[in-house]
Amino acid sequence: MIDDRAKAPAATDRAPAPSAADDHYRVMVVDDSSVVRGIITKSLEADPAIRVVASCPNGAVAVRMLPSTPVDVIVLDIEMPEMDGMTALPRLLEISPGVKIIMVSSLTRRNAEISLRALSLGAADYLPKPATGLGSADQFRLELVTKVKAYAARAPRGRQVRPTTVASAAQPARMQAPARPVVLRKAAIERPSVIAIGSSTGGPQALAEVLKSIGPGVTQPIVITQHMPPTFTAILAEHMTRYAGRTAAEAVDGELLQPGRIYVAPGGFHMIMEPGATGTIVRLSDAPPENSCRPAVDPMLRSLSAIYRQKLLVVILTGMGYDGLKGAKVAVEAGAALIAQDQASSVVWGMPGAVAQAGICNAVLPLSEIGKAIGRIARGEAL
Repeated sequence: MIDDRAKAPAATDRAPAPSAADDHYRVMVVDDSSVVRGIITKSLEADPAIRVVASCPNGAVAVRMLPSTPVDVIVLDIEMPEMDGMTALPRLLEISPGVKIIMVSSLTRRNAEISLRALSLGAADYLPKPATGLGSADQFRLELVTKVKAYAARAPRGRQVRPTTVASAAQPARMQAPARPVVLRKAAIERPSVIAIGSSTGGPQALAEVLKSIGPGVTQPIVITQHMPPTFTAILAEHMTRYAGRTAAEAVDGELLQPGRIYVAPGGFHMIMEPGATGTIVRLSDAPPENSCRPAVDPMLRSLSAIYRQKLLVVILTGMGYDGLKGAKVAVEAGAALIAQDQASSVVWGMPGAVAQAGICNAVLPLSEIGKAIGRIARGEAL
């Protein structure tokens, strides 16, 4: 067997740094496997807006190259010899504070924990390396390209160059159309019995900010569907317990919703609710993906709206695609209240933009205001 790590090309053999007039999104790929670097590079450069300007076999090389190789996004592996991704992360951010770093790793519990910890240390996002199978590889390529373009557009130079890109697994990446004026729905908001949150790209950081700022006196159960693979959702829930001030866990099939708890849809399963003799029962479903996602937000919202009607508060946070739109329409028609994150504070204004521009939101707010708004509504105060 040939060890591809030993054959890694010199980092300086990559494409030369672009000129000041170059309007490509500039990416550095850091992975000890030359095969993986080649796959990532090929996937990224298939998009004409992206240019891989540096290819590094470990974090030490990336740290040496970054001062002379301006980039918008770094795709950073976790496990590497000489200097791993977690060691390199703070050094890269110190050299280039505006750079966006996407961590990539194999799908293990240890790497899931490290990836989510990296977010608290300044990484922009994470992406699990694909498992075997063409379908998972295609999904990886789509998410990789979409996340790189979304974060590059938010980097200091990227914001001035190209508009962000929105894509879902069901449709190819395309340039985002200009936002239509947002018309808010003027309707009375009742104190909810349950709070439902949907999110995707950029969601872990957004969820952290929202849940930290909800404030005291909120006893309603909170149910969350975040687009994440298995293992990652369990770690996400553990992190929530530490920062949210309430118990969070992956949902378990057959359990009852309890006050003051947070329920996270497990990766690979839709989380839906059904009425029971003594309360609302959580059900996990392996039904086909919706909006190319499982878990998906739509089935969660449909099931909740049938039980709670006007006693439901729905929140749609940053994320690519349109998951949550159909379910939110059903919920609003049943009387639920709806809040969406605004475009300026969203990493990708796909999911929140879809509900905002559909004219069904009671409010469209910056991320910094959403937790406080949830707290007011949950306590029966005015929005």
